[in-house]
Amino acid sequence: MSAVADPSGWARPPGRLSAAPRPHPVPSDGEATLTVEEVAELGDRLRANVAGAVRMPADVLDVVLATVLAGGHLLVEDHPGVGKTQLARSLARSLDGRFSRVQATVDLLPADIIGANVWQADAAAFEFRPGPIFANVVLVDEINRATPKTQSGLLEAMQERQVTVDGVSRPIPPPFVVIATQNPSAGYDGTYPLPPAQLDRFLSVVSLGYPTPEQEVALLRAGPEPQVNAVTDPAHLLAAQRAVAAVHASDPLLRYIVDLLAATRAHPLAAVGASPRSGLLLLAAARAVAAMDGRAFVLPDDVQAVARPVLTHRIQPSGTAPADARAEVVEDALRRVRAR
Repeated sequence: MSAVADPSGWARPPGRLSAAPRPHPVPSDGEATLTVEEVAELGDRLRANVAGAVRMPADVLDVVLATVLAGGHLLVEDHPGVGKTQLARSLARSLDGRFSRVQATVDLLPADIIGANVWQADAAAFEFRPGPIFANVVLVDEINRATPKTQSGLLEAMQERQVTVDGVSRPIPPPFVVIATQNPSAGYDGTYPLPPAQLDRFLSVVSLGYPTPEQEVALLRAGPEPQVNAVTDPAHLLAAQRAVAAVHASDPLLRYIVDLLAATRAHPLAAVGASPRSGLLLLAAARAVAAMDGRAFVLPDDVQAVARPVLTHRIQPSGTAPADARAEVVEDALRRVRAR
């Protein structure tokens, strides 16, 4: 039974269908289509697959999956050795997509990421050699070790899904997800904090944290490289992203999001609050949460589930604000703004 949107209220949907063992078949025109229920089934398969390889809190995994299904990019702030690289690899293997890894260093150049034109003597012409950015899942490890010039090389790719070299723009084949990592305390030599324009390209920011004792025992038992099998493919992920984008959001829900953004801008601890782009990305993530729950419409609960990882890193605190001002601004907005 399909969930039906009720624009006048926040009704809960009927139960979700059980998980299907195989992806939805591709129609004869070559473009896969998925229903919301099938998106929820895909989310269940991805959740089980990634959870078996990376020990992380369930709510953080839900944010990661919502980011991927919404077509966004993810920034992971955490200590070395907690599974950031394994998370990116597990996602790529689960999606049966191409994976590439970039280790950011101070001497890394933009061309090392996006590619460059290389002179071919035998052909007497330049040939474009694509960089590692041309992949379905791109891990940029320790992104804050790259210089601002190199970080800026990611801006066009993350926002426009293309790169421009010598005046020629080349699209990046979808699906395209950037997972970047950085250490939570970057106050030492050799790092360059991400500017607001770069941070704004990431749909969400999460921290994996340390596993529980039970999870760590399971990790030791399974070994550092657990087997991860594909549960879908890039074509069906694109179909899921299209289905997520079509999830209904009523006018009261949209007004609720706008009120949340306004509350962050008016907060005394915020020099700059959440931007209009923040609202678009918050809505996209909320739609993904609704679809993973098997619903064809968004509830305020969906917005609240992803508001912290989507909005916190976009707040620019005032000069006299405490260290945790960003989180406090978002928490106050969620507490004060009521759904209509």
